[in-house]
Formats: sequence, structure tokens, C-alpha cells
Amino acid sequence: MTEDQAPILDFWGPLRKTTQSRIGLGRAGDSLPTKRVLEFKAAHAAARDAVHEPLDSQALASRVEGVGIGAPVVVASSVSSRSEYLRRPDLGRQPADLSAISSSDKEIGFILADGLSPRALMDHGEQLLSALVTVLGERYSIAPPVIATNARVALGDHIAAAMGVQTAIVLIGERPGLSVADSVGIYLTHLPRVGRTDADRNCISNVHPPEGLGYEQAARVVLGLVAGARQLGRSGVDLKDTSRADAVASGEVLTLD
Repeated sequence: MTEDQAPILDFWGPLRKTTQSRIGLGRAGDSLPTKRVLEFKAAHAAARDAVHEPLDSQALASRVEGVGIGAPVVVASSVSSRSEYLRRPDLGRQPADLSAISSSDKEIGFILADGLSPRALMDHGEQLLSALVTVLGERYSIAPPVIATNARVALGDHIAAAMGVQTAIVLIGERPGLSVADSVGIYLTHLPRVGRTDADRNCISNVHPPEGLGYEQAARVVLGLVAGARQLGRSGVDLKDTSRADAVASGEVLTLD
């Protein structure tokens, strides 16, 4: 084989294995290869579907009940339709009716919210909740969960106040991108009340195994944040995730395949 006939090395190939980002797409003349164009359109369609598809709250409630912390209550925001939810973020932060929620003296309250990707909650909500209950249930009391539809993160403050819990943990579908359409974010608010801001919360994002953060790993981070919030007396910008530093200090070794 002559030098001119040698196969062209794919410089980007090894790098593509480390990220879901679109890198090294190549070209066909002055445009992208047809394969890459079709991949982009498919990803865009998946993101749109994830945003607009409504949450099957009854199916999710049946699965969540199997986690073993009680039958979930289903509530809604003040939004009247999915299209209004996208146009009026303010209404997604306000509850329609919370009278079905019973107040308790539990320490932890879980709210499963559809957010901008109901698909993410259907794909990961039950398994993520189960992992969180496994690590938190050994130390803290947990209230029956609440499922919220057409919800924004701040709706969790209203729900948690009605639950009477000390710490609210909101599992919510994150805004789909062109590489991930089913990612879940976890928002933790200690001493929740109406009027809390994003500065009062801690967020663990990008939960969508196997490509994103795993359920057990996310649960360990939440466990550390809950303990830190209770010691500090608040969550938010003053509370830091030290789970990675703690893992190094304890001699744990992380391996990459």
C-alpha cells in the first residue's frame, strides 16, 4: 500500500467516546455529511417531543408507590395546558390546589416534577428516588412523595411547606438539549418556604445513566448535602458538595473504563 492509499486516521474518533457533544463532524463539500445532518434533526425532534409530551402521572404514581415510602399525591401548578406552561414560567411556580397533601413532621420530602422533560421523569424518576431513599432512609424520616405536573422548581417550595418537611428534594426533568433529552436535575432546599430563591438551593444535574451521572452517585452527593445543610442550618450558595474530596481523603479510587 502506497502512502497515498493509506487510510485516513479518524483524529476525532477517540475524543467522541468521551463526550456526547457533536465534535469532528466532517464535511461533504461546503456542508455537513448527510449522516450528521440526519442525526441533528433526530436529536432536535427528540428534544421537542420531550418538552411537549405530557407526564403520565398515574403510571408514574403506580411505579413510585413501589419504592415503599407511601402512596404519592399528584398535584398541579396553576398552568392550564402544556403550551401555557412553556409561555408562562411564573404560573408553573404557583400551585393550583394543595389540599390533598397531608402535613407531617418528617425530615425529608420528595417532589417529583415533570419540568421541561416529562420523559426524563418517566425514564429515571422511580430508580433515582429508590436510590435516594436507600441512602437517606437509614438516617432521616421521609414523608410520602408528591408528583407535580407542569411544574417549575419553585413550586416545590409551596409543596414542601404544605408537607411540613425540613428539607425538600425536587427531582425534575431538565431542559432537553441536542445530545440529551431525558436528564434529571435534583434541587435541594433546606427549611423550604414560599419565597426562596435559587441562591437558597443546591443542584445536582445531568442524572441520566449510563451516559450521565448514575443514581447511586447522585444519591451519595445528596446525602452529603443534606447532612451539610442540617449542620449549617441552610442550603444554597454557602453549602458546598464535598463528596469528591471526601472520597479522595478516604482512599477511594475512581476507575474509568
